Amino acid sequence: MKQLLQNLKNGEGTVAEVPAPVARAGRVLVRTAASLVSAGTERAVVELGRKSLLAKARERPDLVRKVVERVKTEGLVNTVGAVREKLDESHALGYSAAGVVLEVGANVAEFRAGDRVACAGAGYATHAEVLSVPKNLCVALPEAVDFEAGAFGTVGAIALQGVRLAEPTLGESVVVIGLGLIGQLTCQLLSANGCRVFGIDVDASRVALARKLGADDGATSGEDVRRAVEAWTRGRGADAVLITAATHSSEPVKLAGEVSRLKGRVVAVGAVGMDVPRNLYFARELTLKVSMSYGPGRYDPEYEERGHDYPLPYVRWTEGRNIEAFLDAVAAGRVRIAPLVTHRFAIEEGERAYQLIAGDTREPHLAVLLTYDTARELATVIERRPRARASEAARAGDDDAAGRGREVRVGMIGAGAYARAMLLPHFKAAGARFQSIATASGVTARDVGEKYDFASLASGADAVVEDPEVNLVVIATRHDSHAALARRALEEGKHVFLEKPLALDDEELDALLEAASRPGAKLSVGFNRRFSPAARAAREFFAGRREPLSILYRVNAGRVPRSHWTQSPEEGGGRIRGEVCHFVDLCQFFAGAPPVGVFAESVRSDNAETVEEDSVFVTLRFADGSNACVAYLAEGDRAPGKERVEIFGAGRSFVIEDFRASLACRGGHEEKTRLRAADKGQAEEVRAVCRMVSEGAPAPIPLEELAATTRATFRILDSLRTGQPVTVS
Repeated sequence: MKQLLQNLKNGEGTVAEVPAPVARAGRVLVRTAASLVSAGTERAVVELGRKSLLAKARERPDLVRKVVERVKTEGLVNTVGAVREKLDESHALGYSAAGVVLEVGANVAEFRAGDRVACAGAGYATHAEVLSVPKNLCVALPEAVDFEAGAFGTVGAIALQGVRLAEPTLGESVVVIGLGLIGQLTCQLLSANGCRVFGIDVDASRVALARKLGADDGATSGEDVRRAVEAWTRGRGADAVLITAATHSSEPVKLAGEVSRLKGRVVAVGAVGMDVPRNLYFARELTLKVSMSYGPGRYDPEYEERGHDYPLPYVRWTEGRNIEAFLDAVAAGRVRIAPLVTHRFAIEEGERAYQLIAGDTREPHLAVLLTYDTARELATVIERRPRARASEAARAGDDDAAGRGREVRVGMIGAGAYARAMLLPHFKAAGARFQSIATASGVTARDVGEKYDFASLASGADAVVEDPEVNLVVIATRHDSHAALARRALEEGKHVFLEKPLALDDEELDALLEAASRPGAKLSVGFNRRFSPAARAAREFFAGRREPLSILYRVNAGRVPRSHWTQSPEEGGGRIRGEVCHFVDLCQFFAGAPPVGVFAESVRSDNAETVEEDSVFVTLRFADGSNACVAYLAEGDRAPGKERVEIFGAGRSFVIEDFRASLACRGGHEEKTRLRAADKGQAEEVRAVCRMVSEGAPAPIPLEELAATTRATFRILDSLRTGQPVTVS
């Protein structure tokens, strides 16, 4: 399918061919008929993308701070690589569209195929021929509303939310500053609410348009505008002012205060400077509110991504219900859309639309629509190069019963930041051939597919699992799909490299272990730390010991917001399943024996945003008598580094600092080792996986050790719940 994308490095837009998405649980698959280009929000995105790296840094100092912190913990080389990888990504543009439902995923009862809908959300309602949209971000189109008007649903909800925050009443005098698209809609909504409306803009033609569409009066910005508002309000000042302009200047905030009455209300809807003149606002005791996009539910993953609606008796107007109300106003004729549309482009000409809003053509514009050929046949798989013939596959060694000499042909499912930064470069360095890749949106599949020369691109995992030329399936999706995808791939006879965790519960684990125990395909899991030079040196240092080890493992993990997907019990499984498994596995590697018992306690807090499982002390007992204490902590500063391991036993000690430096102590002597950059073992791990496929070598980590580590994480959670030691079977 065709989709409009922006390159983050240079800001240029391009219409690319990407795989059409497939139906997913909680999502609605929509064939797009029209989408709206936001001349304000999307222009800002384009302008930021076109700026130099230094200018981008000045614009986003918050991201610069994150980069600096990452340099401290992961080193300059790794950080630079991650930044470059991020800048090479394509950004999906658009957030307001309308079309027809093609299919619904599991747990969606609100829609069915053939329904006409409006769609919302950055990353969801993009400029693409097919959209995969969470159900709470879809709204049924009234019969009287066509697709072009329906594509205004999201922008209309933004305007409506600003109006709601202003709390206008019948007959009040309201000023709207900025008569772009949202400003024009705001004027119409206020007029429909029975308010007197005065519009202000730098462009006289937009003031005239606002008057034509229902505003009572208006003026262009300048010295006379204050006197004009004073006369229009009969000397009282505006009851409310809505700022719908988009500018870095704080002048609109100042003007809003100057034209307001005593105890008036000011609502900032547009992205404007917020240097508030305190004396002015103090003298009039003004109320200032900042509108958060299109209503309650915005930026809440539980509402937007996971489909948990807010109960109507307690939250009357959510973002979805705001879109619904706006479309009802359009259907009733209280809001007119057609006079706002200045340009239409077919999706194939999408680049021209962005040149227009960026000012390249210096052509006046307001609402810009993209239109789509809904009858065009679309592909869910894109072949980038011809497939190998059967004879070529045989020459590659597929008929060798021992599996030796095989070419490693990777099928990738999921390609998030970690996979792009760590897995893919290492598989390339190991000589693997990239065969097929599937990602949820298709956009990442295109980017990664082109960079690593994948033969085919897809949106659905089935295309990878069933690809006859793939002999290693690499799974780097969100955690809830790990076990099922790995089991399916193994049952198809494919070797599997699975990013941790292995599974989220015992039932999933048992089913996967059964599939992995059968002869043939082998399973490997991304417990990479045991492959690091420091870990291998520590294991060798204690080789031949006859006494148990005592291990102290401190992890300065840092906080992850409660709203992040990894914290969701259903989707991510929490950080114990998702990350503490790393440290359990490494302790098992050092001990050379499986964990047989655990006891865990969390750090208690009355902070509602704190996830108690993010700060735990875990005691592990191993079958050989060794013990380990894993302190996984979220409260600390990042300066001390992330990981420190201290191992004691047989009269010796070994210390690992962030897998970059180590200290071996024996007989009163110290031996220090320091690497140029941290090495957590990802490269060696990938090489071992490739040997598993190409040479028929055993799986890099025995299956029983994978199972023992995973069950231990489940038992840690049991111990936290019960407050008691728990046996690991």
